[in-house]
Amino acid sequence: MIAGRYSLDREIGRGGMGAVWLGRDEVLGRQVALKRIGLLPGADKADLARAEREARLSARLNHPHVVSVFDFVADDESDARWLVMEYVDGTTLAQIIRRGGPLSPDVAAPLLRQVADALVAAHAAGILHRDVKPSNILVDRSWNLKLTDFGIARIEADASLTQTGLLTGSPAYLAPEVVTGGRGDQSGDVWSLGATLFYVLSGRPPYDVGDNVMGTLYRIVNEDPPRLPEAGSLAPLLEATLVKDPSQRWSMAQVRDFLSSPPEQDQDATQVISVVAPPVTPAERRRPPTRLLLAGAAVLVALVLAGVLFAVLNNDTPKDDTANPPSKQPSSGPSTQAAATKPTAAGMESFIRDYVAAVSEDPDTSWKMLTPEFKRESGGLETYRRFWDSATNGRVLDISANPENLSVSYQVHFDNFKNGPGPTVLDLSFQDGQYKIAGERTKGFVPAG
Repeated sequence: MIAGRYSLDREIGRGGMGAVWLGRDEVLGRQVALKRIGLLPGADKADLARAEREARLSARLNHPHVVSVFDFVADDESDARWLVMEYVDGTTLAQIIRRGGPLSPDVAAPLLRQVADALVAAHAAGILHRDVKPSNILVDRSWNLKLTDFGIARIEADASLTQTGLLTGSPAYLAPEVVTGGRGDQSGDVWSLGATLFYVLSGRPPYDVGDNVMGTLYRIVNEDPPRLPEAGSLAPLLEATLVKDPSQRWSMAQVRDFLSSPPEQDQDATQVISVVAPPVTPAERRRPPTRLLLAGAAVLVALVLAGVLFAVLNNDTPKDDTANPPSKQPSSGPSTQAAATKPTAAGMESFIRDYVAAVSEDPDTSWKMLTPEFKRESGGLETYRRFWDSATNGRVLDISANPENLSVSYQVHFDNFKNGPGPTVLDLSFQDGQYKIAGERTKGFVPAG
């Protein structure tokens, strides 16, 4: 028990200054995350100063996309200090990209907008974060992003941190003026968010550090910022954030506003990607006795704080799903499909969107969208109903159809249903202008029969 109030459960990760534990506030009866500030030889005072700074600055921010800090307590027995924080049941943005690969601009925009909004609030309060990077962005099961680790943040009126404090930042995401020893201002966070966007879109930071940190710092200062051909509609944002002259960068408010409504891409040029769904522990997975359609795949190891889901992608128009919930209108089944002489990608994608909408509203209707063979493989109607009984609000997050082999690969999210890491791969049949689901080839799928 810490300070007679907080109990520890298990270590769930590592923060910028020490181990992070899942714990419980026994007074308020809620889960919390506790970051242990270790007393490292020769650096104890600096670590404690950083912890106190994080507690103080985070406490000044009351924002839905900033991890709240509740308390800063001392443990008399170990002489350690603990930050008591909001527990986010999620993973980091860095882990999502490492597992699932880069995101398309349409997927990335509504996610990074949340971080930009948090930084707008921080800057309005006179707070600079100074270590914005993918591993300091947590993502919960509803795809809400939260900025954490204000350990080297400072108030704009504060003196610059020592060189030791500077080096705790991430070289790959540091602005050139900070690398050269400058104090930096809000534009430094703008650069770092631009570098984070670069990583999200490409799967790599704009400057690879490796073992040669000094070489990386030299390139940041002396080379032109890298550009990213696959940035698509977000290319103007990278050009406006990753610019050497701080005075020429956009403000964080401009970044947020751009991410709220980026220019549309030509649909043919839109990048198709596979999005990682939330890692879940075996106890959390909702599985029937047999594996059925869209049941998921292998269980991912629960990390710092497990799980996440994405904002809706609606055809070629980016949309923040938390602000605009998708329609729940059920499909009327195969009869709604317009007759066609041959399968098309658009028709196949429309069919799957109809199926996802129907399966969470009326499984009897979606059942009719399976071939007789796949109905048997799925275990029959009653088994199918039981499997989908709690799934609601079905949303297709990303989809790619291949008319040549009648296959569809897509990522889906249902409320009240534990989704696997995906993507799901389905085989369709096409007869008399109508599509039906003929089979599933998702990794880990086991037929009911």
